[in-house]
Amino acid sequence: GYISPEYALNGLFSVKSNVFSFGVILLEIVGGKKNWGFYHKSSSSNLLKYLSQILAHPKNTVQTLIFMGCNRALSILVLFVTFDLFSSLHALETITGTQFMADDENRSLVSSDGNFKLGFFSPGKSQARYVGIWFNKIPEQTVVWVANRETPIRNSAGIFKIGGDGNLAVFCCNQSSPLWSTNVSMPAQTSTAKLLNSGNLVLVAKETIIWQSFDYPTDTILPGMKFGWNRKTGLNRILTSWKSIDDPTPGEFSSGFDPHSIPQIFLYKNSVPHWRSGIWNGRILNGMIDVGSPKDYFSDQIDFINVTFVSKDNEIYIKFAPKKVDVFSIVVLESMGFLNRLIWHESQRWVKVQVTPQDMCDEYMRCGANAICDEDTFPHCACLPGFKRLYPQDWYLKCQETRKETCGKGDGEGFVRLKGVKFPDARNSILYNNMSLEECERECLKSCNCAGYANVYVDEMGRDCIAWYGELQDMRHYKSGQDFYHRVDAVELGMYCLFFHNSGLNSMLYDILFNSFTSFSSTNLFVFYFDYVLFYNNTGKKKQQCRQKLLFDSERSLSNYRDSSNTNSSASESGNIEITFFELNAVIAATENFSSANKLGRGGFGPVFKGQLANGQEIAVKRLSSNSGQGIEEFKNEVLLIAKLQHRNLVRLLGCCIEKDEKMLIYEFMPNKSLDYFIFDQSRKLLLDWKSRFEIILGIARGIIYLHQDSRLRIVHRDLKASNILLDGEMKPKISDFGTARIVGGDEIQENTKRVVGTFGYMSPEYALGGLFSVKSDVFSFGVILLEIISGKKNWGFYHESSSSNLLKYIWELWRDNKTLKIVDLCISNSCPVHDEVLRCIQVGLLCVQDDARDRPTMSNVVFMLCNEATLPCPKQSTFSFRRRNAPESSTKGTNCSANEVTITTLNAR
Repeated sequence: GYISPEYALNGLFSVKSNVFSFGVILLEIVGGKKNWGFYHKSSSSNLLKYLSQILAHPKNTVQTLIFMGCNRALSILVLFVTFDLFSSLHALETITGTQFMADDENRSLVSSDGNFKLGFFSPGKSQARYVGIWFNKIPEQTVVWVANRETPIRNSAGIFKIGGDGNLAVFCCNQSSPLWSTNVSMPAQTSTAKLLNSGNLVLVAKETIIWQSFDYPTDTILPGMKFGWNRKTGLNRILTSWKSIDDPTPGEFSSGFDPHSIPQIFLYKNSVPHWRSGIWNGRILNGMIDVGSPKDYFSDQIDFINVTFVSKDNEIYIKFAPKKVDVFSIVVLESMGFLNRLIWHESQRWVKVQVTPQDMCDEYMRCGANAICDEDTFPHCACLPGFKRLYPQDWYLKCQETRKETCGKGDGEGFVRLKGVKFPDARNSILYNNMSLEECERECLKSCNCAGYANVYVDEMGRDCIAWYGELQDMRHYKSGQDFYHRVDAVELGMYCLFFHNSGLNSMLYDILFNSFTSFSSTNLFVFYFDYVLFYNNTGKKKQQCRQKLLFDSERSLSNYRDSSNTNSSASESGNIEITFFELNAVIAATENFSSANKLGRGGFGPVFKGQLANGQEIAVKRLSSNSGQGIEEFKNEVLLIAKLQHRNLVRLLGCCIEKDEKMLIYEFMPNKSLDYFIFDQSRKLLLDWKSRFEIILGIARGIIYLHQDSRLRIVHRDLKASNILLDGEMKPKISDFGTARIVGGDEIQENTKRVVGTFGYMSPEYALGGLFSVKSDVFSFGVILLEIISGKKNWGFYHESSSSNLLKYIWELWRDNKTLKIVDLCISNSCPVHDEVLRCIQVGLLCVQDDARDRPTMSNVVFMLCNEATLPCPKQSTFSFRRRNAPESSTKGTNCSANEVTITTLNAR
C-alpha cells in the first residue's frame, strides 16, 4: 500500500518513490482510513482508486469529501500518488523493425538495470523535441547523448525506429527521409537496437554491434566509453558543447585528442586551442589539476576513479570508471567551455570534482611562448631562463632569447631543472622510447634546435623520455607538476648555479634579475644583485601591502553594515577576497592610453573605456576620476561585493588596477551595451521582440533573487535602472554597478541612511523621501524597469496629454480601465503570441511599484507570478509620484540613451 508501482513492478526506485509513500501517508492522515485493506461497496480496490473516482465526479465531491477537506486540496494531494503505470507499460526493451518509439505515445527505451532511459525530450525551456539518453534514476534530468541535435522536431509527431535499410533513424511527419540516421553502410537485413546498462545505445545485426552511440558522443563521456581516436578507421570521438542549456545544437567549444602529436587532449573554442591537458605520465594527464580532495563528499575514499590510458598502433584513448558500481559519474563539456568531471551525490546534486580550465594559467598560451605561468605569484608570467620580454606590458607575445650562439662549440651549455611544471605543448616534440634521462640529454645536445627534455613518467626510473624542439609553448607551474630540463648557455647556467640553485628564489625574481644582468659587468654584478633584491623586496611588498590594505579596509568598513548576529561568521570571511590586479602599463596598452576613441561613456564613478588585451579579450575599464562624486569608498565597496558574487546575471569583475594615483575596475566587456540603449531608441528597440524582452525580465529578476537571498551576503543594490542592466552577446542581462550597494543582515527588514544615492524615477518612495531602504526598494526599481521594457518609455521624464504625472501612474490608470494593452510598445505588440502573458507582466510590475513596501512581493514571488498562471492580487493605486516642472514634448525625445556599458550613477535626491 506504500510501495510505488515502478518499485513494486520493476524494482526501480528514486526519490520519487518516497514521494509516493509520503502521498499515501498524507491521504491516510486526512481521510482517516488505511490504503491497504480499504474496502468500499463500489468497485474501488483501494483508497487511492476510490479518491480518484470521487475526483472524477465533481458533483459528488463536496458531500463525499467533507471528512477530508476541500475538493481543491485533495486534488493536489492525489498528485503525489499518481501512478506511473502509463510510462511503465510503454517502456520498450528493444527497438526492432516492427517495434518503434513514437513521441505522441510516450514510449521509451530503458536499460535492463533501469539506470538509463532513451526517449523524446525537450531541453530546458525549449519546445523542440529531440531523441536522447538520460539518467533514469536521477531526479534532475541529465541528458548524456542526443541523436538529432542539429535537426530538432517542432511537434510531437516524431518517431524513432529502424528504417528499411536497417539503420536506426529519427523520422517526423510521415516523411520518407529521416532527420537523423546511424547511416551505416550495409545490405538490408534484420537489425535491433538496445540500450545497454552502460548507457550505450547499440545497433546489432547478426549478433554483431555495427553502430554504437559511444563512438559518436555529444557533450558527455560516460564510464567505460573510449574517448580518443582510432588510427586504423580514422574514427575520432570528439565532445562538442551544447549551444546553451536550452539548445543541444553544437556550440563553440569542442574537445578531443590531437591526432598529429604525442597524445594530448585539447579544448578548442571555435577551432582555436583554449586549453591543453598535457601528456599521459603513467598516472594522470600531466596538465590536469584536481579541484580538491573529494573527501568532503566521499569520506571513505579519496581515489574513487579508475583511469585507463591506452596508446597502441591502432588506437589511442582514455576512459574512466568509478570504483563503486553505485556511483554515477560523468565528464561534461559545458556550453561555457568548462570540461567538468561530476559525481552524483546523495544530497541529490551533481558535485564537481574536477574543473578545467581551472584558473588563468590553464588558458592556452596565457604567457606566450618561452614563458611560464604561475597562479601563486604576481605577476603570473615569467620568461624562461635565457629569455626576456619583448614588451613588458604584454605577456601574450613571446619572450625573446638572450643566450649567445654557442651551440655546438663545446662552451659549457647545459640544462636548468624547473620543478613542478606542466610540460610544454607536445606538438613540436619527439618521444624516445627506452631511453634514460642521461641518454635523452645527450640526444638533445646533438641538435641546436632542442630546447629541453623530460622524463615522460612520474617515476624517475621510467625509460621513456621526450624532447622539445623550437619554441616552448603553454607551460605553467603547479605543485604536482613534473621536472623539466630547460636548455641554457654557459653564462645563464653559471648565473643559475651561483645565485639560485640553493637560494630558493622564485622564478619571477629570476626572470627580473637575469633580464637586467645582461647590461652589467661581472665586477658590478654582486653589488647590483644585493641592492636589487633589497629594492625589489621593499617595493614589491609596499605595492602588495597597499593593495591588500585597500581590500582589508573595504572589508572592515562594510562589516559595519552587517547584522550584529552575523558578525562572527562575517569576520571569518575577511581576507578571503580573491582579486586579480592588473598592471597599469597593461591597462594603458589595452585602452590605447585611454584614447577618446575608446571612451564608452561616463558615470558618477568616472569615465569608462573599452579595451582589448593582447589575447583578443575585450574589457571595460572604469577609471576613478579625481573629482568623482563617489570616491574611494564606492570603489572599495564595488571591489568587495562583486568579488564575492558569482551569478550568470551579474556582470563579472576581471580585476582591478591600483597603482600610483590610478584606481580602476576591469570588467568583462558587454558588446550589446545596456538595456536603455535599446528600449528607449526608436530604431534599436525593433531588435527586441517580446520573447527577448521577457527573457531579459526573468534574467534581471533571477539576478536580484541571488543578491537578496541566494548569495553568501544579503545585498540591496540601491541603484537598479535600465542603464545598469548590461546585455551580453546573446542579449542576456547582467546587473552592474555595485558601488552604492549595501550588505544587510539576514533578519533585517529595513535600514536607514543619511545619504540617499540613486536615480530619480527608480527610487522607492520610502527611500527617496525618508532614506529607508530594504530588499523591497530593489523590488520597486525592478517594477519600474519591467514597465519600461514593456512600454518602451522612460518613467522619469514621461509626459502624456492626460493628467498622469509619470509612467507608473499612467499605466495604473490604463490597467484600472481595462486598457492596459495601450501601453505596450508597438514594436512588440505583433510579436506577443499570448497577450495574457504581457498583461500578467504589467500587473506584476504594478504590484512591485506599490507605495507601501509591505505590499510589494518578494523577488522570488515575482518570478513565481511571472512564470505561472496563479491568480494575481490587485495592485493598489499609487499616490506617490515624481512631478516635473517642465515636460518635454515626447517621452522618446530630447534625451540620449546611455552609451556607457558599465556605469555608476549616484545622484543625491533633493
